Amino acid sequence: MGSFWTKVKADAHRVRGKSPSIGSILALAFFNRTFRPVFTLRLCQWGAEHSSFLRLLARGAHRHASAKAGIDMPSVVQAGPGLVIVHGWGLVVNREAIIGTNVTLFNGVVIGRKDKITRSGRQTEYPVIGDDVWIGPHAIILGGVRIGCGAIVGAGSVVTKDVPANSAVAGNPAKVLKTDVLADVMNKAPLSPEFSVSGCVLDEKTVYARRV
Repeated sequence: MGSFWTKVKADAHRVRGKSPSIGSILALAFFNRTFRPVFTLRLCQWGAEHSSFLRLLARGAHRHASAKAGIDMPSVVQAGPGLVIVHGWGLVVNREAIIGTNVTLFNGVVIGRKDKITRSGRQTEYPVIGDDVWIGPHAIILGGVRIGCGAIVGAGSVVTKDVPANSAVAGNPAKVLKTDVLADVMNKAPLSPEFSVSGCVLDEKTVYARRV
């Protein structure tokens, strides 16, 4: 349960801008349209660790919350704490995508799969989003790309290649416009590195991520 509350508190911190109480978290879960599906996502994954009945109830709540928010984010998505959804309408996240900590997703964002068809068969790849990443409205991220920690993906971008850490990209196809940018994380939740699911390891030019 500790991990559940750690994640939920971090998610609520991104919305409120301060350390939340249990009461304020529950109020957000009931009344905040874009926080509710993040909360139910955490419930689904907590329920899956305890019983099939709890998981079933949580999945029902998550489907309802996602529909009300106008988003498609399956209950199995790996997302680090501090996830915030802004506006939300039209957001689509593939079930195999991996999202790091303190990530910001705007309306219309698509984080989706890409299939490579070869003579030997089909190869499917999924994005990995690093920590402290800001993804603007209607940006599309496809395939096995790695979005580096602290990166900024501009509105309407189409990303099909890796994005270096702490860089700003935009366009179709997305290109690096600026390097060494500061991460854009409003109300950043204070977290230890152990909570990252993106597995970011930084070097001078790029960021690699491993699946966990």
